[in-house]
Amino acid sequence: MSFLFAGCTGVFFQPSGRVFSDPSSKGYTCEAVKFSSSDGTELTGLFFPSFTGEARGTVVHFHGNAQNMTAHYPLSAWMAARGYNVLVFDYRGYGASGGKVSLEGAVKDSIAAAEEAVRLPGADRDRIIFFGQSLGGAMAVAAAAEGSVKPAAMILDSCFCSYRGEARYFLKRSFLGLLLYWLPSVGVSDAHVPCGEIGTLLMPKLFLASQNDDTVPYSQSLALYRAAPEPKEFIDIPYGHISAVQGFEGIYRYAVLDFLDKNLPAERAGR
Repeated sequence: MSFLFAGCTGVFFQPSGRVFSDPSSKGYTCEAVKFSSSDGTELTGLFFPSFTGEARGTVVHFHGNAQNMTAHYPLSAWMAARGYNVLVFDYRGYGASGGKVSLEGAVKDSIAAAEEAVRLPGADRDRIIFFGQSLGGAMAVAAAAEGSVKPAAMILDSCFCSYRGEARYFLKRSFLGLLLYWLPSVGVSDAHVPCGEIGTLLMPKLFLASQNDDTVPYSQSLALYRAAPEPKEFIDIPYGHISAVQGFEGIYRYAVLDFLDKNLPAERAGR
């Protein structure tokens, strides 16, 4: 049974220690940040300060389940040129972060990253933005629901509603998986389930999803949207998983920026 459980866990956590890309090679200015999770696990992030001086807000990027932040940072670092601070970080077991991957640990790490974002230069606690992609969407929801930092707005890209539902989706794609279709009910925890926690989040939320996503089924993203309270928006993307700000930059990056323009507080705290 432990082998089967590990197989389900691998659906959600596929870390790598490899350096996929150096931000400086792509013209980005950033610095490494070190901070600790609540249980003392040492974590690593990359901080991209706003290119335009005073930051319009600080984006916390909760990346997806594979690779590490050196592969994912281009999906959020572009916002630095639009006037936002950006923090992307690695969960435990990923990249240069310590520890071993686990759901409970990743949630603790996500809460710690949100707390670290508030301490970064130019940060305003009232203008924190959570940007979660795929598994990172579940982490963003958990951090907002369970942590002390409440974002002013959330962007959830290609996110699933249930860990068990996502595991079943992967299992049914193979003959062996069909035989083990029952496994997620006993082998996958639905603790911190996004559909259960998002109902408590009253800040503006933008959902991005594709009917042609072969990683997270559209039905899962739609169920998460339906479980969320207002205010909320939903944008259909033509194709691909987490493709909105990567494959369709000219359209959906502007949609993200417009959403933030409409929903961030009009004044920075302290003015």
